[in-house]
Amino acid sequence: MQTESALQSTIDAIVQDGKGLLAADESGPTIAKRFKTIDVESTEANRRAWRHLLLSTPGLSQYVSGVILYEETLGQCADDGEPLPALAARLGIVPGIKVDTGKIALAHAEGDEITQGLDGLAGRLEKYKTQGARFAKWRAVYNVSDTLPSRLAIEANADSLARYAAICQSAGVVPIVEPEVLMDGDHSIERCAQVTQAVLHEVFHALHRHHVTLELMLLKPSMVVAGKAHVRPASVREAGERTVAILGRTVPPAVAGIYFLSGGQTPEEASAHLDAINRVGRRPWPLSFSYGRALQEPALAAWRGMAANVEAAQQALLKRARLNSAAARGAYDASDEARA
Repeated sequence: MQTESALQSTIDAIVQDGKGLLAADESGPTIAKRFKTIDVESTEANRRAWRHLLLSTPGLSQYVSGVILYEETLGQCADDGEPLPALAARLGIVPGIKVDTGKIALAHAEGDEITQGLDGLAGRLEKYKTQGARFAKWRAVYNVSDTLPSRLAIEANADSLARYAAICQSAGVVPIVEPEVLMDGDHSIERCAQVTQAVLHEVFHALHRHHVTLELMLLKPSMVVAGKAHVRPASVREAGERTVAILGRTVPPAVAGIYFLSGGQTPEEASAHLDAINRVGRRPWPLSFSYGRALQEPALAAWRGMAANVEAAQQALLKRARLNSAAARGAYDASDEARA
C-alpha cells in the first residue's frame, strides 16, 4: 500500500494540465553528436554545465513537470554543490532516470532490434531512488519497412517493456513505457499506423500479463507520421487524427497519461503535431510532450558552450517549453514561433 501511495504521488506530480517532460537522458555517444554540431567537446564538465543550464532555467516548471536524466547526471552537482536531481526537485520538476542500456540486433530477426537492461534492474532502481529519481524510462525501437518489424520483434520488445514496468512498480518507481516506431525510412503514414497499432496492442497485452497497474504508469509513444523519406508527407491534421485514432483502438482509458516523443521532428513540427493531436476529440487521457532534441535544439544553438550565453540559451528553452505547453492544450499558434 505504501508503494502504491508513492507511485500515485509521483503520477500526481507529473500529470498536470499543460505540462510535459524534458528528456535530458542522451547517452554518451548521442550527446557527443549533439555537442559536435556546436563545436563543443563532450567532456564530463561540459555535459554537467549543459544539464545544469537546463535544470536551472528560471520558470521552467510552469511548463515542465518532470525531467528524464541520464545516469551520469544523477551523480552530478550544480556549481554550488547541490545535486542536480535535488535542484530539479526544489524548482518543482520531478527527477526521473533512463534505465535501459541500449539496443542490439535481435537474433533470428534481420533488421529488428531489442533493448537491453533488465539484468540487475531492481538493484539499480534502489540506488537511483536514493539519488532522487522517482520515475524511470525504457525505450524500445521498431524499424519500419514493408516487412519490418517482424512479429518476433513486436512480441519480444513488448515483453521487455512489460517486465521493466513491473519491476519499476514493485520498487515504487513510476515506469514510462516508450515504444518508438521509427520515422526513418520511406514508409507511408498508413504503414506507420498499421505498425503502431500492432505494437501498442502487443505492449498492452504484455503489461496485462505482467500485472502492471495502468493507472500508475505513463506511455511515451511515437506519433503516427510518414517516414522521413516518403514522397508524400501527411498533413499535420491527418497525423493528429490518425494518432488519436490508433491510441483509441489500443490504449486503455486507465493509463495515467500519454507523453509523446518527438522522434526526429524539428521543434516546430513537434509542436504543430502535438497541437493537432490535442484538437481531436474523444480522448480519455492527457496528451502532452516528452521531448529531447525538440526542446533542447534551439537552446543548444544559443549556448555554444559559452558561459556568457547561458541566459540566452535558457530563454530559448523556455520559449519552446511554453509553445509545447500551449500545444498540449490545443492552443498552439504558429505565429508565436517568430516572437521572442
